[in-house]
Amino acid sequence: MATSFVVNCETQKEVDDMWDKLSAGGKTLQCGWLTDKYGLSWQIVPTALPKLVLGQDQAKVNKVMQAMLGMTKIDIATLHHAYEQA
Repeated sequence: MATSFVVNCETQKEVDDMWDKLSAGGKTLQCGWLTDKYGLSWQIVPTALPKLVLGQDQAKVNKVMQAMLGMTKIDIATLHHAYEQA
């Protein structure tokens, strides 16, 4: 059985702080995933993400997903920019 943890963050500062603390000595992965120094898996998720990808406008959702797939640590401003540019 595999276990992973999700940390929901309201702000970019929270994302950055959690990312820095949990990834120290570990490994960073794509789309907000990381493995800490003990081998535990975490996903650091801004609370803005579900709001951007659960919308009715599929073009906007696709742009946000494309932007996120190119990230390791998720950047909220970049997600919002992708959403607005669709």
